[in-house]
Amino acid sequence: MKLIEHQIFYIPEAKNRLESLCELKCDTSIDPSYFYGLARICQYIQRLIIVNVVSKSNSGIAKLIEVQKNLKYFEWTDDFDVDYLTDDPYKETFLELEKKAGFLNHLKLSFLYIESFNYIIMRRLLLKLHNIKTLKINELSFINESTSKTLVYNDLEILNIDYISIGETSIIIENSGGHLKEVSLKPHEFIYYQEYFSDESLIFIRKIYENCPSIEYLSLAFFPSRNHFIEFEKLLQKIEKKY
Repeated sequence: MKLIEHQIFYIPEAKNRLESLCELKCDTSIDPSYFYGLARICQYIQRLIIVNVVSKSNSGIAKLIEVQKNLKYFEWTDDFDVDYLTDDPYKETFLELEKKAGFLNHLKLSFLYIESFNYIIMRRLLLKLHNIKTLKINELSFINESTSKTLVYNDLEILNIDYISIGETSIIIENSGGHLKEVSLKPHEFIYYQEYFSDESLIFIRKIYENCPSIEYLSLAFFPSRNHFIEFEKLLQKIEKKY
């Protein structure tokens, strides 16, 4: 659902037709009243995909999330362009999502990063994803290594992050439950700027072969040193044993 021209929840048959709705795709330009109407009927949505096209909050979407009883998949994509935010487009929605965080299995976030903005609500959400299996985020520069140590995802299978240090990734991998199948990071140009990239990339390879027995896909960059190739060979040997 990207555009609603009629308040379909007022149709007599609406309850029978909509109460079993399991997936909804919408954007934030839709008037909040429509989402309030849906919230009265649709309380078992499993997959919710939101395209954020305006830089302000939509209270109706927050209400829709609040009433959900079986939300497993949440996807949020920012599709607007501003230099700064005068309003917080995330707080109201993500406060409600935080309450559902323990039930989420899949979370995909692609948001516009503005350096001066406080992303504390995002950090709080990440701390509560106790049953997450898929975590895809385009931007994670608002956390540090100290915060990374508190991110424990025992069921994590897919980790896909664009903007994160390799050291922080190593910590997340170490705290995962050994089920990771995919680890995909930002292209090489970012991590080469890190002062300690040589040492951290060596640790990263070790964390992969020590903690990811099920790995199938891995984006990897490292210095062409003897130690790196030794560790990389150990990683390949672990993968070969799997097959």
